[in-house]
Amino acid sequence: MSSIGFRDSSVVIIETSRTVIRGGLGLHELLRTPSIEIQARVGLRPQQYAAAFEGGYGNRLTAAGGELSGPLASTSTSRAPSAPPQPQTLKVTDYLVGPQLDDALAAEQDIIVSWPFAKGQITDFMQAEALWKYVLFTGLQLRRVQNESPVLLSLISGLPRAAYERTGQIFFERFNVAAFSILDRPMAQLYSAGALSGLVLDISDTHTDLTPIYDGLPLSGARTTAPVGSRHCERFLAHLLRNNTSVSGVLAELTIPPEEHPAALRALARQVWRAGLVRVPVDGMAVREAEDEGVTDIAAVLVAGKEKAVIESGMKRRLTAKASAAEQARAKEIEALDLITVEFRGKEVTLGKERHRFCEPLFDLNAFTLGKSTTPDEHASPEGDSIPMTLQDAVNHAIRLTDVDQRQYIWHGLMVTGDIATYVKGIAPALQTYLASFIPSSADQYNEVQPRQIRTVGVPEYFAEYREKGDGLAAFLGSSIVAKVTFHDGKNFISKTDYAEKGPQAVLEMSASLF
Repeated sequence: MSSIGFRDSSVVIIETSRTVIRGGLGLHELLRTPSIEIQARVGLRPQQYAAAFEGGYGNRLTAAGGELSGPLASTSTSRAPSAPPQPQTLKVTDYLVGPQLDDALAAEQDIIVSWPFAKGQITDFMQAEALWKYVLFTGLQLRRVQNESPVLLSLISGLPRAAYERTGQIFFERFNVAAFSILDRPMAQLYSAGALSGLVLDISDTHTDLTPIYDGLPLSGARTTAPVGSRHCERFLAHLLRNNTSVSGVLAELTIPPEEHPAALRALARQVWRAGLVRVPVDGMAVREAEDEGVTDIAAVLVAGKEKAVIESGMKRRLTAKASAAEQARAKEIEALDLITVEFRGKEVTLGKERHRFCEPLFDLNAFTLGKSTTPDEHASPEGDSIPMTLQDAVNHAIRLTDVDQRQYIWHGLMVTGDIATYVKGIAPALQTYLASFIPSSADQYNEVQPRQIRTVGVPEYFAEYREKGDGLAAFLGSSIVAKVTFHDGKNFISKTDYAEKGPQAVLEMSASLF
Protein backbone atom coordinates (compact mmCIF):
# COMPACT_ATOMS: atom_id res chain seq x y z
CA MET A 1 0.00 0.00 0.00
CA SER A 2 0.92 3.63 -0.32
CA SER A 3 3.39 5.25 2.10
CA ILE A 4 1.70 8.64 1.90
CA GLY A 5 1.44 10.49 5.21
CA PHE A 6 -1.41 12.86 6.07
CA ARG A 7 -1.72 15.79 8.42
CA ASP A 8 -3.69 14.96 11.56
CA SER A 9 -5.87 18.02 11.00
CA SER A 10 -7.13 16.62 7.67
CA VAL A 11 -8.19 13.16 8.88
CA VAL A 12 -11.94 12.44 8.93
CA ILE A 13 -13.57 9.87 11.22
CA ILE A 14 -17.06 8.59 10.41
CA GLU A 15 -18.76 6.10 12.71
CA THR A 16 -21.81 4.29 11.32
CA SER A 17 -24.09 2.22 13.54
CA ARG A 18 -27.59 0.83 13.03
CA THR A 19 -29.25 4.07 14.09
CA VAL A 20 -26.63 6.83 14.48
CA ILE A 21 -23.84 8.35 12.39
CA ARG A 22 -21.11 10.43 14.01
CA GLY A 23 -18.32 12.39 12.38
CA GLY A 24 -15.31 14.48 13.21
CA LEU A 25 -12.53 16.32 11.36
CA GLY A 26 -8.98 16.30 12.66
CA LEU A 27 -7.01 14.28 15.19
CA HIS A 28 -5.72 16.13 18.22
CA GLU A 29 -3.29 15.42 21.03
CA LEU A 30 -6.30 14.91 23.29
CA LEU A 31 -8.67 12.89 21.13
CA ARG A 32 -11.96 14.71 20.91
CA THR A 33 -15.55 13.55 20.82
CA PRO A 34 -17.47 13.73 17.50
CA SER A 35 -18.43 17.18 16.27
CA ILE A 36 -21.49 15.99 14.37
CA GLU A 37 -24.11 13.36 15.15
CA ILE A 38 -27.23 12.57 13.14
CA GLN A 39 -29.74 9.75 13.15
CA ALA A 40 -29.01 7.19 10.44
CA ARG A 41 -32.29 7.80 8.64
CA VAL A 42 -33.39 9.51 5.43
CA GLY A 43 -36.74 10.91 4.37
CA LEU A 44 -38.54 10.92 1.06
CA ARG A 45 -41.72 12.77 0.17
CA PRO A 46 -44.55 10.46 -1.00
CA GLN A 47 -44.86 12.18 -4.38
CA GLN A 48 -41.19 11.47 -5.11
CA TYR A 49 -41.65 7.86 -4.14
CA ALA A 50 -44.77 7.60 -6.29
CA ALA A 51 -42.96 9.08 -9.26
CA ALA A 52 -40.06 6.67 -8.85
CA PHE A 53 -42.02 3.44 -8.63
CA GLU A 54 -44.61 1.94 -10.88
CA GLY A 55 -48.09 1.85 -9.44
CA GLY A 56 -48.06 5.40 -8.09
CA TYR A 57 -48.61 4.51 -4.44
CA GLY A 58 -50.65 7.26 -2.87
CA ASN A 59 -50.74 6.23 0.77
CA ARG A 60 -49.66 8.74 3.38
CA LEU A 61 -47.21 8.46 6.22
CA THR A 62 -47.87 10.70 9.20
CA ALA A 63 -44.67 11.99 10.70
CA ALA A 64 -46.12 12.08 14.20
CA GLY A 65 -46.41 8.35 14.56
CA GLY A 66 -44.42 7.08 11.61
CA GLU A 67 -47.11 4.51 10.88
CA LEU A 68 -47.99 3.32 7.41
CA SER A 69 -51.01 1.72 5.82
CA GLY A 70 -51.59 0.13 2.46
CA PRO A 71 -48.81 -0.72 -0.04
CA LEU A 72 -46.26 1.60 1.54
CA ALA A 73 -46.45 -0.28 4.82
CA SER A 74 -44.12 -2.92 3.45
CA THR A 75 -41.48 -0.48 2.34
CA SER A 76 -40.72 1.87 5.21
CA THR A 77 -41.45 2.93 8.76
CA SER A 78 -40.19 5.57 11.13
CA ARG A 79 -37.66 3.10 12.58
CA ALA A 80 -36.51 0.25 10.43
CA PRO A 81 -37.84 -0.13 6.90
CA SER A 82 -37.35 -2.90 4.47
CA ALA A 83 -35.73 -1.19 1.52
CA PRO A 84 -37.45 -1.12 -1.89
CA PRO A 85 -35.54 -1.89 -5.10
CA GLN A 86 -33.21 0.96 -5.95
CA PRO A 87 -35.17 3.24 -8.32
CA GLN A 88 -33.24 4.75 -11.20
CA THR A 89 -35.17 8.03 -11.17
CA LEU A 90 -34.28 8.97 -7.61
CA LYS A 91 -31.18 11.03 -6.82
CA VAL A 92 -29.16 11.31 -3.64
CA THR A 93 -30.28 14.93 -3.33
CA ASP A 94 -33.94 13.85 -3.21
CA TYR A 95 -33.50 12.49 0.31
CA LEU A 96 -34.00 14.61 3.40
CA VAL A 97 -31.21 14.11 5.95
CA GLY A 98 -30.26 15.47 9.36
CA PRO A 99 -31.91 18.72 10.55
CA GLN A 100 -33.83 19.06 7.26
CA LEU A 101 -35.57 15.75 7.95
CA ASP A 102 -36.00 16.55 11.64
CA ASP A 103 -37.72 19.83 10.80
CA ALA A 104 -40.03 18.17 8.26
CA LEU A 105 -41.08 15.54 10.81
CA ALA A 106 -41.53 18.15 13.54
CA ALA A 107 -43.85 20.03 11.16
CA GLU A 108 -45.81 16.75 10.72
CA GLN A 109 -45.22 16.69 7.00
CA ASP A 110 -45.91 13.47 5.11
CA ILE A 111 -42.53 11.78 4.90
CA ILE A 112 -41.45 8.21 4.15
CA VAL A 113 -38.61 7.51 6.60
CA SER A 114 -36.00 4.82 5.97
CA TRP A 115 -33.15 3.49 8.11
CA PRO A 116 -30.66 1.87 5.68
CA PHE A 117 -28.42 0.35 8.42
CA ALA A 118 -31.13 -0.75 10.87
CA LYS A 119 -31.07 -4.41 9.88
CA GLY A 120 -27.35 -4.76 10.49
CA GLN A 121 -26.58 -4.45 6.78
CA ILE A 122 -26.74 -1.75 4.11
CA THR A 123 -30.17 -2.17 2.56
CA ASP A 124 -29.94 0.85 0.25
CA PHE A 125 -26.63 2.33 -0.90
CA MET A 126 -28.17 5.52 -2.26
CA GLN A 127 -29.63 6.24 1.16
CA ALA A 128 -26.29 5.42 2.79
CA GLU A 129 -24.56 7.76 0.35
CA ALA A 130 -26.98 10.56 1.22
CA LEU A 131 -26.11 10.20 4.92
CA TRP A 132 -22.34 10.05 4.46
CA LYS A 133 -22.48 12.92 1.98
CA TYR A 134 -24.27 15.08 4.54
CA VAL A 135 -21.65 14.32 7.20
CA LEU A 136 -18.73 15.16 4.90
CA PHE A 137 -19.94 18.19 3.00
CA THR A 138 -22.59 19.77 5.23
CA GLY A 139 -21.62 18.70 8.73
CA LEU A 140 -17.83 18.89 8.36
CA GLN A 141 -17.97 21.44 5.51
CA LEU A 142 -15.44 19.77 3.25
CA ARG A 143 -15.34 20.58 -0.47
CA ARG A 144 -15.54 17.69 -2.91
CA VAL A 145 -13.37 19.31 -5.59
CA GLN A 146 -10.58 20.10 -3.13
CA ASN A 147 -11.03 17.10 -0.87
CA GLU A 148 -7.62 16.30 0.63
CA SER A 149 -8.96 14.36 3.59
CA PRO A 150 -8.38 10.68 4.22
CA VAL A 151 -11.43 8.99 5.73
CA LEU A 152 -11.58 6.18 8.26
CA LEU A 153 -15.05 4.65 8.32
CA SER A 154 -16.05 2.37 11.19
CA LEU A 155 -18.87 0.22 9.92
CA ILE A 156 -21.26 -2.42 11.26
CA SER A 157 -19.78 -5.91 11.19
CA GLY A 158 -20.59 -8.91 9.07
CA LEU A 159 -21.17 -7.19 5.73
CA PRO A 160 -20.56 -9.13 2.50
CA ARG A 161 -17.41 -8.38 0.53
CA ALA A 162 -19.46 -6.68 -2.19
CA ALA A 163 -20.77 -4.17 0.37
CA TYR A 164 -17.23 -3.13 1.32
CA GLU A 165 -16.32 -2.73 -2.35
CA ARG A 166 -19.41 -0.63 -3.04
CA THR A 167 -18.69 1.53 0.00
CA GLY A 168 -15.14 2.19 -1.17
CA GLN A 169 -16.46 3.04 -4.61
CA ILE A 170 -18.82 5.64 -3.14
CA PHE A 171 -16.09 7.34 -1.12
CA PHE A 172 -13.58 7.52 -3.98
CA GLU A 173 -15.84 8.13 -6.97
CA ARG A 174 -18.61 10.17 -5.36
CA PHE A 175 -16.79 11.93 -2.52
CA ASN A 176 -13.28 12.20 -4.02
CA VAL A 177 -11.52 11.30 -0.76
CA ALA A 178 -7.73 11.34 -0.65
CA ALA A 179 -7.51 7.92 1.03
CA PHE A 180 -9.90 5.47 2.61
CA SER A 181 -9.92 2.82 5.31
CA ILE A 182 -12.66 0.66 6.84
CA LEU A 183 -12.61 -0.59 10.42
CA ASP A 184 -15.11 -3.06 11.86
CA ARG A 185 -17.04 -1.13 14.51
CA PRO A 186 -16.70 -3.78 17.27
CA MET A 187 -12.92 -3.76 16.80
CA ALA A 188 -12.88 0.01 17.20
CA GLN A 189 -14.94 -0.30 20.37
CA LEU A 190 -12.64 -2.88 21.94
CA TYR A 191 -9.51 -0.97 20.89
CA SER A 192 -10.82 2.06 22.80
CA ALA A 193 -10.56 -0.02 25.99
CA GLY A 194 -6.98 -1.02 25.21
CA ALA A 195 -7.88 -4.67 24.64
CA LEU A 196 -7.27 -7.04 21.73
CA SER A 197 -9.45 -9.95 22.86
CA GLY A 198 -12.92 -9.80 24.30
CA LEU A 199 -16.62 -9.62 23.53
CA VAL A 200 -18.33 -6.40 22.49
CA LEU A 201 -22.01 -6.00 23.34
CA ASP A 202 -23.36 -3.12 21.26
CA ILE A 203 -26.86 -2.26 22.54
CA SER A 204 -28.88 -0.36 19.96
CA ASP A 205 -32.54 0.60 19.72
CA THR A 206 -34.05 -2.83 19.11
CA HIS A 207 -31.06 -5.19 19.05
CA THR A 208 -27.84 -6.04 20.83
CA ASP A 209 -25.00 -7.15 18.56
CA LEU A 210 -22.41 -9.40 20.22
CA THR A 211 -19.04 -9.79 18.51
CA PRO A 212 -16.30 -12.00 19.98
CA ILE A 213 -12.82 -10.75 19.10
CA TYR A 214 -9.60 -12.69 19.53
CA ASP A 215 -6.14 -11.21 19.11
CA GLY A 216 -7.45 -8.20 17.23
CA LEU A 217 -9.69 -10.05 14.76
CA PRO A 218 -13.49 -10.46 14.92
CA LEU A 219 -14.66 -14.08 14.97
CA SER A 220 -17.27 -13.91 12.23
CA GLY A 221 -18.78 -17.33 12.88
CA ALA A 222 -19.53 -16.46 16.50
CA ARG A 223 -21.34 -13.17 15.94
CA THR A 224 -24.70 -13.20 17.69
CA THR A 225 -27.63 -10.80 17.74
CA ALA A 226 -30.12 -10.67 20.62
CA PRO A 227 -33.46 -9.01 19.78
CA VAL A 228 -33.44 -6.74 22.83
CA GLY A 229 -32.42 -3.10 23.04
CA SER A 230 -33.01 0.27 24.64
CA ARG A 231 -36.51 0.56 23.20
CA HIS A 232 -37.65 -2.49 25.18
CA CYS A 233 -36.19 -0.94 28.33
CA GLU A 234 -37.96 2.31 27.56
CA ARG A 235 -41.33 0.62 27.11
CA PHE A 236 -40.84 -1.43 30.27
CA LEU A 237 -40.17 1.68 32.33
CA ALA A 238 -43.25 3.29 30.78
CA HIS A 239 -45.23 0.24 31.94
CA LEU A 240 -43.91 0.69 35.50
CA LEU A 241 -44.69 4.41 35.51
CA ARG A 242 -48.39 3.69 35.06
CA ASN A 243 -48.52 2.79 38.76
CA ASN A 244 -46.79 5.98 39.90
CA THR A 245 -49.41 8.23 41.53
CA SER A 246 -47.47 11.41 40.75
CA VAL A 247 -47.25 10.48 37.06
CA SER A 248 -50.92 9.55 36.78
CA GLY A 249 -51.83 12.82 38.45
CA VAL A 250 -49.82 14.83 35.94
CA LEU A 251 -51.36 12.95 33.01
CA ALA A 252 -54.77 13.93 34.39
CA GLU A 253 -53.69 17.57 34.84
CA LEU A 254 -52.48 17.67 31.24
CA THR A 255 -55.85 16.23 30.13
CA ILE A 256 -54.11 13.61 28.00
CA PRO A 257 -56.68 11.14 26.60
CA PRO A 258 -56.26 7.54 27.86
CA GLU A 259 -55.41 6.28 24.39
CA GLU A 260 -52.42 8.66 24.32
CA HIS A 261 -51.11 7.64 27.75
CA PRO A 262 -48.71 4.94 26.40
CA ALA A 263 -46.98 7.45 24.10
CA ALA A 264 -46.75 10.04 26.88
CA LEU A 265 -45.33 7.49 29.33
CA ARG A 266 -42.73 6.40 26.78
CA ALA A 267 -41.75 10.03 26.25
CA LEU A 268 -41.30 10.46 30.01
CA ALA A 269 -39.30 7.23 30.23
CA ARG A 270 -37.05 8.39 27.39
CA GLN A 271 -36.53 11.76 29.09
CA VAL A 272 -35.57 10.09 32.36
CA TRP A 273 -32.95 7.67 31.05
CA ARG A 274 -31.44 10.15 28.63
CA ALA A 275 -31.05 12.60 31.50
CA GLY A 276 -28.80 10.09 33.27
CA LEU A 277 -31.29 9.53 36.11
CA VAL A 278 -31.12 5.73 35.89
CA ARG A 279 -28.53 3.46 37.41
CA VAL A 280 -28.41 -0.32 37.27
CA PRO A 281 -27.99 -2.05 40.65
CA VAL A 282 -25.49 -4.90 40.60
CA ASP A 283 -28.22 -7.09 42.07
CA GLY A 284 -31.15 -6.20 39.88
CA MET A 285 -33.57 -7.97 42.23
CA ALA A 286 -32.94 -5.48 45.04
CA VAL A 287 -35.07 -2.70 43.56
CA ARG A 288 -37.85 -5.07 42.56
CA GLU A 289 -38.05 -6.63 46.05
CA ALA A 290 -38.16 -3.20 47.67
CA GLU A 291 -41.07 -2.26 45.42
CA ASP A 292 -42.87 -5.48 46.22
CA GLU A 293 -42.67 -4.57 49.92
CA GLY A 294 -44.28 -1.22 49.20
CA VAL A 295 -41.20 0.79 50.07
CA THR A 296 -41.50 2.94 46.96
CA ASP A 297 -45.20 3.75 47.34
CA ILE A 298 -44.88 7.48 46.82
CA ALA A 299 -48.54 8.09 47.62
CA ALA A 300 -48.06 6.73 51.13
CA VAL A 301 -45.31 9.12 52.10
CA LEU A 302 -45.82 12.35 50.18
CA VAL A 303 -48.47 15.02 50.30
CA ALA A 304 -50.29 15.24 46.97
CA GLY A 305 -48.98 18.15 44.93
CA LYS A 306 -46.17 18.88 47.40
CA GLU A 307 -43.63 16.26 46.33
CA LYS A 308 -40.74 18.59 45.59
CA ALA A 309 -41.21 20.64 48.74
CA VAL A 310 -41.32 17.54 50.92
CA ILE A 311 -38.13 16.14 49.36
CA GLU A 312 -36.23 19.40 49.72
CA SER A 313 -37.44 20.12 53.26
CA GLY A 314 -36.60 16.58 54.34
CA MET A 315 -33.03 16.94 53.13
CA LYS A 316 -32.65 20.31 54.82
CA ARG A 317 -33.93 19.00 58.14
CA ARG A 318 -31.48 16.13 58.05
CA LEU A 319 -28.62 18.57 57.60
CA THR A 320 -29.81 20.73 60.49
CA ALA A 321 -28.36 19.82 63.85
CA LYS A 322 -31.46 21.16 65.61
CA ALA A 323 -33.81 18.84 63.75
CA SER A 324 -35.77 16.54 65.97
CA ALA A 325 -35.21 12.81 65.97
CA ALA A 326 -38.58 12.35 64.25
CA GLU A 327 -37.68 14.86 61.55
CA GLN A 328 -34.32 13.23 60.94
CA ALA A 329 -35.95 9.80 60.74
CA ARG A 330 -38.45 11.23 58.26
CA ALA A 331 -35.63 12.67 56.14
CA LYS A 332 -33.83 9.33 56.11
CA GLU A 333 -37.03 7.59 55.05
CA ILE A 334 -37.47 9.95 52.12
CA GLU A 335 -33.82 9.61 51.16
CA ALA A 336 -34.17 5.83 51.19
CA LEU A 337 -36.94 6.15 48.62
CA ASP A 338 -34.43 7.73 46.21
CA LEU A 339 -37.00 10.23 44.99
CA ILE A 340 -36.35 12.76 42.24
CA THR A 341 -38.48 15.49 40.75
CA VAL A 342 -38.39 16.14 37.00
CA GLU A 343 -40.28 18.53 34.78
CA PHE A 344 -42.47 16.91 32.14
CA ARG A 345 -44.44 19.08 29.74
CA GLY A 346 -44.41 21.96 32.19
CA LYS A 347 -45.46 19.88 35.21
CA GLU A 348 -43.38 18.48 38.05
CA VAL A 349 -43.34 14.69 38.38
CA THR A 350 -41.85 12.70 41.25
CA LEU A 351 -40.25 9.35 40.50
CA GLY A 352 -38.90 6.71 42.86
CA LYS A 353 -36.76 3.62 42.61
CA GLU A 354 -38.83 2.16 39.81
CA ARG A 355 -36.68 4.12 37.37
CA HIS A 356 -33.68 1.95 38.28
CA ARG A 357 -35.51 -1.11 36.89
CA PHE A 358 -35.10 0.38 33.41
CA CYS A 359 -32.61 -2.26 32.22
CA GLU A 360 -34.48 -5.33 33.47
CA PRO A 361 -35.59 -6.38 29.94
CA LEU A 362 -31.91 -6.92 29.10
CA PHE A 363 -31.63 -9.60 31.78
CA ASP A 364 -35.16 -10.92 32.38
CA LEU A 365 -37.45 -12.42 29.71
CA ASN A 366 -40.56 -11.52 31.73
CA ALA A 367 -39.58 -7.86 31.72
CA PHE A 368 -38.64 -8.17 28.04
CA THR A 369 -42.19 -9.31 27.25
CA LEU A 370 -43.63 -6.27 29.02
CA GLY A 371 -41.20 -4.06 27.13
CA LYS A 372 -42.12 -5.51 23.75
CA SER A 373 -44.81 -3.41 22.14
CA THR A 374 -47.56 -4.63 19.84
CA THR A 375 -47.97 -1.27 18.12
CA PRO A 376 -47.50 -1.04 14.32
CA ASP A 377 -44.09 0.65 14.48
CA GLU A 378 -42.76 -2.25 16.55
CA HIS A 379 -44.08 -4.79 14.08
CA ALA A 380 -42.17 -3.00 11.36
CA SER A 381 -38.87 -3.00 13.26
CA PRO A 382 -36.20 -5.44 12.08
CA GLU A 383 -36.86 -7.97 14.83
CA GLY A 384 -38.45 -10.51 12.54
CA ASP A 385 -38.96 -13.87 14.19
CA SER A 386 -35.85 -13.66 16.37
CA ILE A 387 -35.95 -15.79 19.50
CA PRO A 388 -36.01 -13.71 22.71
CA MET A 389 -32.69 -13.96 24.54
CA THR A 390 -31.30 -12.24 27.61
CA LEU A 391 -27.88 -10.63 27.42
CA GLN A 392 -26.32 -13.21 29.72
CA ASP A 393 -27.63 -16.08 27.57
CA ALA A 394 -26.51 -14.31 24.39
CA VAL A 395 -22.99 -13.82 25.81
CA ASN A 396 -22.73 -17.47 26.79
CA HIS A 397 -24.05 -18.55 23.36
CA ALA A 398 -21.61 -16.33 21.45
CA ILE A 399 -18.58 -17.46 23.46
CA ARG A 400 -19.52 -21.14 23.08
CA LEU A 401 -19.31 -20.63 19.31
CA THR A 402 -15.60 -19.76 19.61
CA ASP A 403 -12.70 -22.20 19.88
CA VAL A 404 -12.20 -23.64 23.35
CA ASP A 405 -8.69 -22.24 23.74
CA GLN A 406 -9.92 -18.71 22.90
CA ARG A 407 -12.70 -18.52 25.43
CA GLN A 408 -10.78 -17.63 28.57
CA TYR A 409 -9.29 -14.58 26.82
CA ILE A 410 -12.71 -13.50 25.55
CA TRP A 411 -14.27 -13.83 29.02
CA HIS A 412 -11.62 -11.40 30.29
CA GLY A 413 -12.69 -8.57 27.97
CA LEU A 414 -16.46 -8.04 28.08
CA MET A 415 -17.41 -4.56 26.92
CA VAL A 416 -20.91 -3.04 27.00
CA THR A 417 -21.38 -0.14 24.64
CA GLY A 418 -24.03 1.57 22.52
CA ASP A 419 -26.02 4.77 23.08
CA ILE A 420 -27.57 3.42 26.28
CA ALA A 421 -24.08 3.11 27.83
CA THR A 422 -23.64 6.87 27.49
CA TYR A 423 -26.53 7.66 29.81
CA VAL A 424 -27.07 4.60 32.01
CA LYS A 425 -24.32 3.54 34.40
CA GLY A 426 -23.78 0.08 35.81
CA ILE A 427 -24.89 -2.21 32.96
CA ALA A 428 -21.52 -3.96 32.71
CA PRO A 429 -21.20 -4.77 36.46
CA ALA A 430 -24.80 -6.02 36.49
CA LEU A 431 -24.11 -8.24 33.47
CA GLN A 432 -21.03 -9.58 35.24
CA THR A 433 -23.25 -10.66 38.16
CA TYR A 434 -25.76 -12.38 35.89
CA LEU A 435 -22.94 -14.23 34.12
CA ALA A 436 -21.50 -15.68 37.32
CA SER A 437 -23.51 -18.88 36.88
CA PHE A 438 -21.62 -19.66 33.66
CA ILE A 439 -18.24 -19.74 35.41
CA PRO A 440 -17.02 -22.79 37.40
CA SER A 441 -17.82 -22.27 41.07
CA SER A 442 -15.14 -24.48 42.62
CA ALA A 443 -11.47 -25.25 42.08
CA ASP A 444 -12.32 -28.84 41.23
CA GLN A 445 -14.03 -27.64 38.04
CA TYR A 446 -11.13 -25.51 36.76
CA ASN A 447 -8.95 -26.60 33.85
CA GLU A 448 -6.51 -24.95 31.47
CA VAL A 449 -9.08 -23.46 29.14
CA GLN A 450 -11.87 -22.46 31.52
CA PRO A 451 -11.87 -18.91 32.90
CA ARG A 452 -11.83 -18.44 36.66
CA GLN A 453 -13.36 -15.01 36.50
CA ILE A 454 -15.13 -12.55 34.22
CA ARG A 455 -13.56 -9.18 33.56
CA THR A 456 -15.28 -6.16 32.05
CA VAL A 457 -13.38 -3.43 30.20
CA GLY A 458 -14.24 0.14 29.29
CA VAL A 459 -12.85 3.44 28.06
CA PRO A 460 -9.93 4.44 30.34
CA GLU A 461 -10.25 7.52 32.54
CA TYR A 462 -7.23 9.20 30.95
CA PHE A 463 -9.25 10.05 27.81
CA ALA A 464 -10.38 13.35 29.27
CA GLU A 465 -12.90 14.22 26.55
CA TYR A 466 -14.68 10.89 27.06
CA ARG A 467 -14.49 10.68 30.85
CA GLU A 468 -18.10 11.72 31.47
CA LYS A 469 -19.53 10.06 28.35
CA GLY A 470 -19.61 6.45 29.51
CA ASP A 471 -18.72 3.86 26.88
CA GLY A 472 -21.32 4.88 24.31
CA LEU A 473 -18.74 6.73 22.19
CA ALA A 474 -16.21 3.89 22.27
CA ALA A 475 -16.45 3.25 18.52
CA PHE A 476 -15.56 6.85 17.65
CA LEU A 477 -12.68 6.91 20.13
CA GLY A 478 -11.32 3.57 18.90
CA SER A 479 -11.59 4.74 15.29
CA SER A 480 -9.64 7.90 16.16
CA ILE A 481 -6.90 5.86 17.81
CA VAL A 482 -6.59 3.55 14.79
CA ALA A 483 -6.68 6.47 12.33
CA LYS A 484 -3.81 8.17 14.14
CA VAL A 485 -1.65 5.15 13.33
CA THR A 486 -3.16 4.11 9.99
CA PHE A 487 -2.65 7.35 8.09
CA HIS A 488 0.93 7.77 9.31
CA ASP A 489 2.47 4.36 8.74
CA GLY A 490 1.23 3.97 5.16
CA LYS A 491 -0.56 0.70 5.87
CA ASN A 492 -4.16 -0.50 6.06
CA PHE A 493 -5.59 2.19 3.82
CA ILE A 494 -5.89 2.71 0.09
CA SER A 495 -4.93 5.90 -1.72
CA LYS A 496 -6.38 7.30 -4.92
CA THR A 497 -3.50 5.70 -6.79
CA ASP A 498 -4.24 2.30 -5.25
CA TYR A 499 -7.90 2.65 -6.18
CA ALA A 500 -7.12 3.74 -9.74
CA GLU A 501 -4.88 0.69 -10.24
CA LYS A 502 -6.98 -2.02 -8.59
CA GLY A 503 -10.50 -0.68 -8.45
CA PRO A 504 -13.05 -1.32 -5.66
CA GLN A 505 -11.54 -4.70 -4.76
CA ALA A 506 -8.55 -2.84 -3.30
CA VAL A 507 -10.72 -2.13 -0.26
CA LEU A 508 -10.63 -5.81 0.66
CA GLU A 509 -6.82 -5.85 0.83
CA MET A 510 -6.36 -3.12 3.42
CA SER A 511 -7.49 -5.03 6.48
CA ALA A 512 -7.05 -8.60 7.59
CA SER A 513 -10.60 -8.57 8.97
CA LEU A 514 -11.95 -8.16 5.43
CA PHE A 515 -10.09 -11.08 3.86
